[in-house]
Amino acid sequence: MSEAVLSQEEEKKLIVNAYRKLLKSIKSKMDDTDRNNIRMAYEIAVEAHSKQRRKSGEPYILHPIEVARICAEEIGLGPTAIVAALLHDVVEDTDVSLNQLKEKFGDRIARIVDGLTKLDGLYNVTSPQAENFKKVLKTLLEDVRVVLIKMADRLHNMRTLGSMPRHKQLKIAAETTFIYAPLAHRLGLYSFKTEFQDLAMKITEPEIYSEIARKLQETKLERSKYISEFLKPLNEALEEVGYPYRTTGRPKSIFSIANKIKTKDVPFEEIYDLFAVRIIVDVPLKKEKQICWQIYSIVTDVHTPIAERLKDWITTPKSNGYESLHTTVIGPEGRYVEVQIRSERMDDVAEKGFAAHWKYKGVNGSPDVFESWFDNVRDILENPDSDSVEFLNDFKTNLFQEEVYVYTPQGDLKILPKGATALDFAFSIHSNLGYQCSAIKVNKKLVPFGYKLQNGDQVSVTKSSTQKPNENWLKMVVTGKARSKIRSAMKEERRKAGDLGKESLQRKLKSMKADFDPNVDLLAKYFGFNSRPDLYFEIAVGRIALNELKTYFTVEGGKLIEIIEEIQPNTPVSDIEPAPKAKKNLIKPRLLINGESADKFEYSLSNCCNPVLGDDVFAFMAVNGGAKIHRTSCPNSTHLMANYGYRIMKAEWVSSGDRSFVVDLKITGIDKGPGVIERLTHSISTDLGLNIRSFFIEGKEGYFEGKISLLVLNKDQLNVAIKGLKNLDEVSTVVRVED
Repeated sequence: MSEAVLSQEEEKKLIVNAYRKLLKSIKSKMDDTDRNNIRMAYEIAVEAHSKQRRKSGEPYILHPIEVARICAEEIGLGPTAIVAALLHDVVEDTDVSLNQLKEKFGDRIARIVDGLTKLDGLYNVTSPQAENFKKVLKTLLEDVRVVLIKMADRLHNMRTLGSMPRHKQLKIAAETTFIYAPLAHRLGLYSFKTEFQDLAMKITEPEIYSEIARKLQETKLERSKYISEFLKPLNEALEEVGYPYRTTGRPKSIFSIANKIKTKDVPFEEIYDLFAVRIIVDVPLKKEKQICWQIYSIVTDVHTPIAERLKDWITTPKSNGYESLHTTVIGPEGRYVEVQIRSERMDDVAEKGFAAHWKYKGVNGSPDVFESWFDNVRDILENPDSDSVEFLNDFKTNLFQEEVYVYTPQGDLKILPKGATALDFAFSIHSNLGYQCSAIKVNKKLVPFGYKLQNGDQVSVTKSSTQKPNENWLKMVVTGKARSKIRSAMKEERRKAGDLGKESLQRKLKSMKADFDPNVDLLAKYFGFNSRPDLYFEIAVGRIALNELKTYFTVEGGKLIEIIEEIQPNTPVSDIEPAPKAKKNLIKPRLLINGESADKFEYSLSNCCNPVLGDDVFAFMAVNGGAKIHRTSCPNSTHLMANYGYRIMKAEWVSSGDRSFVVDLKITGIDKGPGVIERLTHSISTDLGLNIRSFFIEGKEGYFEGKISLLVLNKDQLNVAIKGLKNLDEVSTVVRVED
């Protein structure tokens, strides 16, 4: 796509207009110092980025200006954050130093910019992406604005991703889905979360995204009419409340609609709750709860409520500060409609998250909902033994979206992620209570450590000074804090045991008249360990018998020499075991990896998503030089790209050849009695001309569910097969299975 070339004057005008738009978006109170700092930051950034361009060809300075605007307008941050946002790339990408910023703007802004600057020289770490993100999150506890600016930076990058190469789009989208969207939710930035999910889906599943977007556009007029009809009888009754109110009706995100289509196995046309109606009332703080419940009563008087769909996040706000009443009612034509009821303050917190939360901190008399979460993050960050990928996965478990509410014996409320266990509860109270946990009672009954907590449970923990965590405990917890603390305790125990193993090895080598260094490294390599501590631990627990070292090694000049067993001359060739070789797939479709023949990389198709010719794919490079080919929509792709993006390479099909691919389909439908199996197999084998690899079907009270493995040549043939099966009268849904 060619970009129009702008003159210097036109570019200058474009930049000035963007800056003016930024200034208009600032709602915070500012003094002369703030205004001067923003102007100075703008001028420094314009000069520093003057020779840089974005992939789209536009001046790079437009990016930091837009990031600053997002911070001001969409999050509601103040002048300090705006200055830092304007400068967020100058240290990383230009000659401007951190010391220069400190001199001009002071320590605070310099620290925020430093937190946003990527680390250099990350070639010897497991994951540079995770290491850089860990650096950003370390600043979370000191100044949350670093993370909020990072969110704005990522949002603008996602909005302008179209100019990037496809494989880079996939990596950025995966990072966004894996960490940024959950983090946005945890910080209460709901609009960011939904936009992150939608934009990432637009990259990873463009066909599904486009289809839902088209159908939403086609049904927009019908939806608007329905919302008006739904609100008409409500408006008169709402006037009686006596406070100003406003109503909105908007469709749910494309991502959430797609997720519902997948999980419920229903087509778009059968999803009736495509939108939510929001009633926002401008009411004094002391009357918020009373008026919201009054509005709930009006809504349920006008429209029939579904009792089990009531969610009260006003009495007990979510752990990210979200407050609202949600209910689902039956509207005209028998359609389900979700109604959200909240005050203007609650809506501000819901839309702008953490920044708005701090604006109202202490105003409504409720406890600080973020403090306990910060404590958990602090515990994970302070674990010195955690590598960056381990840290990122532990941190991600703290970004839960669904919650469970439980109580201590004293009646104090604890909020944990849904699926949390009794052992998670112990660690959430205090690390030492978790370490020494010997028994747990829920509602005064003994339960296993792995018992999954339910809303309303009262939990008490008994501890013992002799109790110690073990490896099985990791299987019984889901929270990042518990996992981090258990691993840390186990590593400490392992280190203590390793010290004993090291002493034993030192004594043994001394008795053999062998030097300790470098023989210890030779032994670690010989026994297949990556490090000395691993070797020491295996010696300590008795899995390596030191008294047998003499059978493997001799000593010459203080150095261990491996004893090589020679093959006798008369040994038949057939008795010598050949070295194991990697299995090779002899018939492969043609594939390019980074523009070169994929055969150069000894690639194989991943079993987790079974890609077929025509699927959008990428290559994941193994450490041995081989490659695994995954679909971009593979369940594991997000994790791989987010944590190991530097090992992702571009892959594309170039021809079909005669290779067949295995595809699993899940089919559901109405069980019309005898003949269902015959009609399905006839459609596949005779009408579509495809080979069936395996077939399983089960009838369940009027409907059937089946799983069929087919051999197809490419994605087009697969799509024809799915369409053909959907056309059968008894078939309701046909979906491609992903493990």
